[in-house]
Amino acid sequence: MTVNKSNNPGEMTIILAGATGDLGGRIAQSLLNRGAHVRAVIRPGSGNGEVSALRKQGASIVEVDYNDPSALTQACKGGACVVSALSGLYEVIVKVQTSLLNAAVEAGVPRFIPSDYAIDFTKLPGGTNRNLDLRREFREHLEEAPISATSILNGMFTELLNGQAPVILFWLKKVVYWGDADQPLDFTTIDDTAAFTAAAALDPSTPRDLRIAGDVVSARGLKVVASKVTGKEFSLFRAGGLKGFDTLIKMTRTLSPKSEAVFPPWQGMQYLRDMFSGRPKLKPLDNERYPDIRWTSVYEVLATR
Repeated sequence: MTVNKSNNPGEMTIILAGATGDLGGRIAQSLLNRGAHVRAVIRPGSGNGEVSALRKQGASIVEVDYNDPSALTQACKGGACVVSALSGLYEVIVKVQTSLLNAAVEAGVPRFIPSDYAIDFTKLPGGTNRNLDLRREFREHLEEAPISATSILNGMFTELLNGQAPVILFWLKKVVYWGDADQPLDFTTIDDTAAFTAAAALDPSTPRDLRIAGDVVSARGLKVVASKVTGKEFSLFRAGGLKGFDTLIKMTRTLSPKSEAVFPPWQGMQYLRDMFSGRPKLKPLDNERYPDIRWTSVYEVLATR
């Protein structure tokens, strides 16, 4: 069995799961930009457009049924690190990633980066955030495996401030918050997260957790940035306290039709509630670990709106 242990990116093969997704595709490109060999492990029936784009970028493609342990193990052989950018609920985050983890161990891959990419859920009590509870459950499996693991924790994707996250209401010129307007919040762009993940995948000396934030801004700070970007004066709107937010989340979840959506409205509300609570604040930050990465500010992202 051959295991790639070189510290030279040009001699390292990174096994990438979830490469057809937005974050995964950007991780693939960042790895290739650093000179690594990328082996994208995709499930049968993955989007042809995304697969073609990966091939054009220079990645090699291996189509594998994740329910076939021997095929998955073969796909991982020779890898210096397995990087997961898979997205989903229990079937994916726990079951599929566990299959990928077992294959990585069996293939002798020395390192594994799970699909965490979130606020610091290790500081949150169980039962408060469904999607992060799934990551915590997989983390337990990962801790028991004979492999070196590194989680990348990046706060919220900054791009969500341009519409998906109901925080900056451009049409009302308001910034909505719960609790304390001065609570620092962590934001990192998808591109910056991908670039940092690629650098970490090629770094054999990473610790268990790496914490990054392209920008740290409070709700009050977001008001200043939004005003500067638009040239219009924004104001703060306190929607309520955190206990009231808890109640609203429970009501929304109860009244929502059951679905298999990964990010229903109440899940996004859970994420914001946790950020405004300050409990999962990322510290210390590891932004300086790879000096070639230039971090993108909230201002720069809002300016592209």
